[in-house]
Amino acid sequence: MDEDVETFRDQVRRFIQNELSPQLEGWRRQGYIPREAWRPFGEMGFLLPELDEDYGGAGASMAYQLVVQDELARAEFPGNIAVHNLAAHYIVDYGTEAQKRRWLPRLASGELLAGIALTEPGAGSDLKALRTRARPDGDHYVVDGAKTFITNGFSANLLVMAVRTGDAGSRGVSLIVVETEDLPGFRVGRRLEKLGQHASDTAELFFDGMRVPADHLLGKEGEGFAQLMSQLPYERMLLCVPAAAVIELAVELTVEYTRQRKAFGQPVFDFQNTRFKLAECATIAHVVRSFVNDCVQRLVDGKLEPEAAYMAKLYCTEQQGKVVDECLQLFGGYGYMVEYPIARLYADARIQRIYGGTSEIMKDLIARRLGA
Repeated sequence: MDEDVETFRDQVRRFIQNELSPQLEGWRRQGYIPREAWRPFGEMGFLLPELDEDYGGAGASMAYQLVVQDELARAEFPGNIAVHNLAAHYIVDYGTEAQKRRWLPRLASGELLAGIALTEPGAGSDLKALRTRARPDGDHYVVDGAKTFITNGFSANLLVMAVRTGDAGSRGVSLIVVETEDLPGFRVGRRLEKLGQHASDTAELFFDGMRVPADHLLGKEGEGFAQLMSQLPYERMLLCVPAAAVIELAVELTVEYTRQRKAFGQPVFDFQNTRFKLAECATIAHVVRSFVNDCVQRLVDGKLEPEAAYMAKLYCTEQQGKVVDECLQLFGGYGYMVEYPIARLYADARIQRIYGGTSEIMKDLIARRLGA
């Protein structure tokens, strides 16, 4: 971090507090954040500051984007913009010049909100098993199939989508970009009701003879699996940074609450058990933030190895669940009330150990390296 990054952080924080946070409870109730809500965020340069200026960004380092994720998490926003950002980076890294100029400025401005359509009813972490197929038909692909658990699936108007263009297995997977507005053959199914992250729309998507121009293919046919794998270190950081932010927020909220709340004639904070629990949580917060900052620096320097990203995702999200649970306990019955942020943090945190690769998948990936 340097002075410029901290100045940027302050700008992002003030904008979120003044313009977005007052509407968050209403968005939770309706189950999604309207796409239009992100236009002012993009106009301020907060959506994709790391893009080159030619594509609508500010040419900033990746640290600026991760500061945005940090501040959104501290304000209890779900990961919609992390997904939007990751989708944009598939276009940055694998798109043609024409594709970049077509989509990136509109993603940076908020005109387009992106989702990533990977998971299917029968294929989650095992992307080699996906069945949604895109077959060539002249200068188009015709797409048939279904996706589920798609973040921004209801509100997005652009999807980076994994499809099968070849035989079974990883070599038959490709990525295509789909602009969904008024697109025949494309249908949004249910907005799925979730345990937490209620302001984040998660939807089913259906494709029935959906026609996509062939020049929307990213790279070449059969490169999709490798493209997805190469983005994993960055994707892990988009999960680890919010984990660190939420851990810190949970500790701050709990210290404040236990100092005010009294039991048996004294503040709850003054009980030894409370102080020891908070000491443990504060230590975890410090360790997690130090680990995350180290990984972010290596990512910015282009030196973040996949194994470190797997370890960070595993450790940070597991510790997030542990700390939030410990902090909720110190709130007593009030911790179970959704009007208290700690209850919302608890519900929202549970998915962190599942999406972006489950903790079990992370352990397996780490173990493979140990045995190599």
